[in-house]
Amino acid sequence: MRTTRRQSLTVLAALPGLLALAASAQGTSEPPAEVRAALPGARLQGQMRFRWLGLTVYDTRLWVAGEPISAQDYAGRSFALELLYARALDGARIADRSLDEMRRLDRVEDRQAGDWRAAMVAAFPDVVSGDRLTGLHQSGRGARFFHNARPTREVADTEFARLFFGIWLSPRSPEPALRQALLGSGAG
Repeated sequence: MRTTRRQSLTVLAALPGLLALAASAQGTSEPPAEVRAALPGARLQGQMRFRWLGLTVYDTRLWVAGEPISAQDYAGRSFALELLYARALDGARIADRSLDEMRRLDRVEDRQAGDWRAAMVAAFPDVVSGDRLTGLHQSGRGARFFHNARPTREVADTEFARLFFGIWLSPRSPEPALRQALLGSGAG
């Protein structure tokens, strides 16, 4: 089979993202800089590769400081959720999908949904393979978001934070296997 120059360039362009995913899949235990700064002593509680229709979407890792968190107590704890993307995705679509999942967990008024969507669109830029989005759950304060270690948005709303991180961690998560992998023995 003959490889064209364009195909070779495409593979080379994707290489940094693929290498980052390979490192993530190996389970690096060192938290990213933004997590170390916000959660001194953070350690990896759990991780998993998320696939949709057989395609890898992202690798996710849950970073905690102190005792492990559980599905019952995540909303009252500070932690970080890191997503390392395997493919290009539009930031507005990430926000829309997140809002849909938040609404599956609990009722969200339309006005509130509009405000939250706007905040997420500001927090989530378009991503490409190898990009990292990190969400920091700040107990009693809300959430902060980072794109490749650069702060993007803070949402000072504890209900937003509960529902957003509940997509992965709530007992009502639409992905119970992912929740179990992230929470591990702290799943509760």
